[in-house]
Amino acid sequence: MLGRPDSKPLLARRFPESLDVDALLAGGWTPLAFQQFILKIHSRCDLACRHCYVYEMADQSWRDQPRRMSDAVADRAIERIGEHTARYDLPEIDVILHGGEPLLAGPDLISRLVLGIRGAVGTGTRVNVTVQTNGVRLGPAFLELFDSLEVHVGVSLDGDARGQDRHRRFADGRGSHALVSQSLHRLTSGPYHHLFNGILCTVDTRNDPLATYEALLEFDPPAVDFLLPHGNWAAPPPFRAPGSPGTPYADWLIPIFDRWYDSPVLQTEVRLFREIMRLLMGGASRAEAVGLSPVRMVVIETNGGIEQSDILKSAFEGATDTGLHVLTDPLDAALLQPPIVARQIGELALPDTCRACDLMQICGGGQYAHRYSPATGFAEPSIYCPDLYRLITHISARCERDMARLRGAR
Repeated sequence: MLGRPDSKPLLARRFPESLDVDALLAGGWTPLAFQQFILKIHSRCDLACRHCYVYEMADQSWRDQPRRMSDAVADRAIERIGEHTARYDLPEIDVILHGGEPLLAGPDLISRLVLGIRGAVGTGTRVNVTVQTNGVRLGPAFLELFDSLEVHVGVSLDGDARGQDRHRRFADGRGSHALVSQSLHRLTSGPYHHLFNGILCTVDTRNDPLATYEALLEFDPPAVDFLLPHGNWAAPPPFRAPGSPGTPYADWLIPIFDRWYDSPVLQTEVRLFREIMRLLMGGASRAEAVGLSPVRMVVIETNGGIEQSDILKSAFEGATDTGLHVLTDPLDAALLQPPIVARQIGELALPDTCRACDLMQICGGGQYAHRYSPATGFAEPSIYCPDLYRLITHISARCERDMARLRGAR
């Protein structure tokens, strides 16, 4: 058997180092191929955001990274993605150009990677490419390039000028809102709107939630991702005291949900809300933040290292390391490493507290990085557990009332 909900050996020691992969394989579990490839093409940034998990939290390995991915590493990354896609006959893959700030890598490297990957995979594989940028350098030349390459663009923006400039600043203290707003207007008001992938907004509970949401809607985003600031049991996020029953982040998100849910016209997708609703209806999650769906992503660092999700850099030094490198190792070599396996085995990777929860299938323990404790590894509930419970139950109650109303109208 794969395992029982009450089995405890998997979490007997610090997790996921304690994970018995051989036992899982013997029980019939098999790993799923990577489908999402995150390429860290530049390791530095032109902003100095105060809440950045790459530069401001536990793992400072960015200091040892080359600034720009070399052509040699890029070419081997292309080969590795091509061979992985072919081996598993993947019909579709997602490639995300990331950083640091990926636009600092320049148009030549971006073109090399996009064209190279599309050429390396079979004609039966669809390649979706997105660049996630802070927007500061998103001028006409890059937009023209992305249009020619069919690269979609995600932009980070934390709301209005006050909300954005609270954290997303230049090293000299200048705010970035004005420049990013100009870039977003170029992207959304001209011939490039079809490239717009959405806005990523990091929650700060000091900002007014509805004012933040309205500020984002001004750019007509197809989707908005509200991200909880990264933190864990060793380094709690702002205003989230470990063990406190308070729900400051749910209290911030709920007014936005109500505004979004009650709108007579869908103005944008809010991915967190939509994923929770999908899970409540019995669907599978398509996001890391909630649910138990297997995570199928791998990161290729600027130096060519094959790594786990870079969000784990918020936990401790070396949390993303696999010891593998594109110059010497295929991507398959990472699939049976315990930290990768842990992201694909659903409830077996959860602590007893989560398994006993009535919302386990919906919450899924929350974002993996937010479960970290120095004592047990990633074997704790999310540091945001009370917030997640309140948000999910609120959304569930709203949906249940409307379903009951519809049933009564029949």
